[in-house]
Amino acid sequence: MIRRAAIRIELPDWLGPLVADWPHNLPDEAAAMGLAIALARENVRRGTGGPFGALAIESAGGRLVAAGVNLVLASHCSLAHAELVALGLAQQALGRPNLGEILSGGCTLVTSAEPCAMCLGAIPWAGVGRLVCGARDADIRAAGFDEGDKSPDWELAYRRRGIAVVRDCLRDQALGVLAEYRRSGGVIYGPSAAARAPVP
Repeated sequence: MIRRAAIRIELPDWLGPLVADWPHNLPDEAAAMGLAIALARENVRRGTGGPFGALAIESAGGRLVAAGVNLVLASHCSLAHAELVALGLAQQALGRPNLGEILSGGCTLVTSAEPCAMCLGAIPWAGVGRLVCGARDADIRAAGFDEGDKSPDWELAYRRRGIAVVRDCLRDQALGVLAEYRRSGGVIYGPSAAARAPVP
């Protein structure tokens, strides 16, 4: 028998105070990415999750709606990627699953690294109209993470849906967080090596 339950994904205690030290309205993409990378770096330093941070922002004016970090290991939930945490918090705070319908100028998602296959599928459903990325897919894979089976033309597919994509925003800083995670012995989680092995 299935009992009533809930998925629990709790933000680390340090996240609120760190975000509070930043402007509530982020003036440009670089400022927003600076915060996303700061969240990713703190997540690594505190040992609370993977090297990824993300923000959901109101496109007109840069108002910060929600911030998230990768919490896969802490929550024991593969859904808890930084992008999905930020989007889910924004959706629940605003009471709407489509953020583009409620935020002035639409929703911008700022993420310290390009989304994996799972997050790529969720972003259009959340009503995101603009995606700003730091590290590239190749950078994340080089750090040891499996990003899933992504179409090589995902950016073009997004543009066809009306989702603008900005890549390489503060990429070097985002790469630094990935390198810090590797140096610290951070766990590389995701599909098993056997599941990733090529089929003969």
